Amino acid sequence: MEVICLQDEAFYALIEEILRRIKEKQIEKDTWISGEEAMRKLRIKSKTTLQKLRDEGKIRFSQPAKKVILYEAKSINEHLEKHAKNTF
Repeated sequence: MEVICLQDEAFYALIEEILRRIKEKQIEKDTWISGEEAMRKLRIKSKTTLQKLRDEGKIRFSQPAKKVILYEAKSINEHLEKHAKNTF
């Protein structure tokens, strides 16, 4: 068994790099999310509200099958940012 010793700074830099790479992979993976995930991100409980946002073109979606609707995570984040209010 081989033991590797690192100084504190090198250790934390390594951890930060690992976390950055994991986040990059997760962003690629989560381009399209389910309706339940979209509702959770938007903090809404009604499927009707989600459908309204979709019908009004406020969030992007894809319908790869008749009963399968996926939502673009980026457009949901943009929708939330668009409605964010600045503090005084």
